[in-house]
Amino acid sequence: MEKRTVNPWKWQEERSYSQAVEVKNAEATLYCSGQAAIDPDGTSSNKDMKSQLEQAIANLEEVITTAGYECKGIVRLNIYTTSTQELWPHFPILQSWIVAHHMEQAVTMLEVNSLFETLKVELEATVVK
Repeated sequence: MEKRTVNPWKWQEERSYSQAVEVKNAEATLYCSGQAAIDPDGTSSNKDMKSQLEQAIANLEEVITTAGYECKGIVRLNIYTTSTQELWPHFPILQSWIVAHHMEQAVTMLEVNSLFETLKVELEATVVK
């Protein structure tokens, strides 16, 4: 697989994402449903934003690795949150995860009125290998 990022500017580097990602000669593509802070038994978390973000990351990573992919293959990451204001102080957690896995991905973050049950943040990814 060949991956090329397109960044006409430099400012997005501080925010751990790319403006665009081109993929050529991919072996396969994995489209992940939004992953949130839901326990293995299906119980939605009612914890704070930080805890929910950490669990959403762990759940997304579990789906990706179970499918035989690697997090560094994420080329698109969509973030849905019920409060960007509440999420923003914890954004370094997401950035550290991105850096640890050497990801180069396009990102969209959307604030939504609500998510399923008590959830505050959901991560949706497209992964290639």
